[in-house]
Amino acid sequence: MSDTAPLDLVHRPRRLRRTPGVRALIRETHVRAEDLIAPLFVVDGEVPPEEIASMPGVFRRSIVDVVRECRELADLGVRAVALFPKLDAGLKRADGAHALDAESLILRTVRAVKAAVPEMLVVADIALDPYTTHGHDGVLTADGKDVDNDKTVAVLARMAVMHAEAGVDWVAPSDMMDGRVGAIRRALDAARHEGVAILAYSAKFNSGYYGPFREAVGSAQAAGTTLLGKQTYQLDPANRIEAVKDALLDETEGADVLMVKPAGPYLDVIRELRDATRLPIAAYQVSGEYAQIHAAARLGWLDLERCREESLLAIKRAGADMILSYFARDIAEARRAGR
Repeated sequence: MSDTAPLDLVHRPRRLRRTPGVRALIRETHVRAEDLIAPLFVVDGEVPPEEIASMPGVFRRSIVDVVRECRELADLGVRAVALFPKLDAGLKRADGAHALDAESLILRTVRAVKAAVPEMLVVADIALDPYTTHGHDGVLTADGKDVDNDKTVAVLARMAVMHAEAGVDWVAPSDMMDGRVGAIRRALDAARHEGVAILAYSAKFNSGYYGPFREAVGSAQAAGTTLLGKQTYQLDPANRIEAVKDALLDETEGADVLMVKPAGPYLDVIRELRDATRLPIAAYQVSGEYAQIHAAARLGWLDLERCREESLLAIKRAGADMILSYFARDIAEARRAGR
C-alpha cells in the first residue's frame, strides 16, 4: 500500500485517455480515405509498372494500369487522383510545345480514366516542367536566364482548356507564375468550361523536398540535376507572410481551392492560410516527405505505419481539408481493414 496521498486535483486530463473507446469519442482530427488525393505517374506504351527507386511502393504506370489503379482506388474509397506524365525525351522542347498536343500522353490518360471510372475526380497538373528540355515550369526568356512569366501564362491557359475538353474535373496550375489563375479562369469560362475548378498551387515553396518527384517525371534528367533552381518563381522557404499574400491573390483571381506545398515543413503556413480564407485548403505531402519516412523505416529508425499516420494527422490538424499523398492507397487499405 502506498503512503502517498492523492493529489487534490479538480481536472485530471488523463480521465479522457483511459480507454480506446474514450479516446475515439474525443478524437478531434481524422484522416479518411476520402480526404486524400492520390498522385499517379503515367508513361506511354504497353509496359509493366516500374517502381520509382526513391519512392518505394510508387510506380510509373501505362494508361491501362493507371485506369486499373483508379478503379481499385475508387473501390477503396479514394475519390480523387492527380495525374503526372513522364514523357520520352524526344518529345521535350525548350518551349514545352508537346503540352499543347491534343494527343499528348496526359490527355489520352484523362480520357481513358474518365471513360472507365467516371466517378473518380481527376486533377490535372498545369505546368511545363514535364515537357521542357530544361526542366523549368515555363517558357524561358530570350537570354535563357529566367522563365518568361507572361508567355508562360498564355501557354498554361491554352493547356488548361485542352485538359478541360479531355474531361478533367480540376486543373491544378503548379507553376507559380503571376496572374495565371485569373488567365486560366477567363480561358475556361470563355470556352464554356465554367464547371471545371482550379486547385491552385498557391503557396509552393522553392523546396529541397522535390527531388524524387523530379526523378519520377524526368524533369531532373532534363535539367541534368535534382537541384534545379526555381527561386525566381517559387516561394522563399523563409517567407510566411509572402506565402499567405500570394495565396490570397489566387483567391481574388478565381481559385476554388488553395494549396500549400510541401505540407509537413510548412504546417504554420497551412494554419495561417486556414485562418485567412474560407476556401478549401489542400496540402501536398511531397515526394521527399514520403521518401524520408520510408528511408528511416527501412533502417529501423521509425515505425512506418505510425509515422505515416502521424504525418498526415499533423497536416490535417493544421487545417488542410484535403491532402495529396503517396500514402493514399496505404491509408485507404488500412481504413478498409479497420485500422
